[in-house]
Amino acid sequence: MLRERFDSAVTLDQFTDQAKANQELWRAIRKRAQAPVDLVERLRSLPARRYLLVLTEDWCGDPVNTLPPVARLAEAVPQLELRVLPRDENLDLMDTHLTGTARAIPVLIVLDENHRELGWWGSRPQPLQRWFKSEEAQRLSKEDRYRDMRRWYARDHGRTALEEITQLLERTA
Repeated sequence: MLRERFDSAVTLDQFTDQAKANQELWRAIRKRAQAPVDLVERLRSLPARRYLLVLTEDWCGDPVNTLPPVARLAEAVPQLELRVLPRDENLDLMDTHLTGTARAIPVLIVLDENHRELGWWGSRPQPLQRWFKSEEAQRLSKEDRYRDMRRWYARDHGRTALEEITQLLERTA
């Protein structure tokens, strides 16, 4: 089942080209995104191929900040291949990868060379998620909370998510 899903999924560039929301933002962040050399080097020692299947939607701010750096990492590591599926068309898969009760995205599912699930990551880097759930963040208006999240992502450049995903890939190697 996951092999068929992966095979039917699109690349991040194809996803971006099809985006109805935030297309220019997706393109701008994708253009600037980088894969840190230290993480690329760590992952080049993976003993086998890994497929990264992502559930997302174009309107969400978390994936637009996270997925372009993940795509750069996958491009730099020969053992990795990244594909994207729309969450809302794959709710059965989404509902097996919930962070709490919400269908929060992105969800990145790590598959082995036979397309069996090894683990998953989502939907935000842990430090940002802890802050988001904190009393401090919850006291802010929704607008201010999301502004602060955008600032966090702008400073982080995807580094924290890439580190967490690298650790997941190493644990499942």
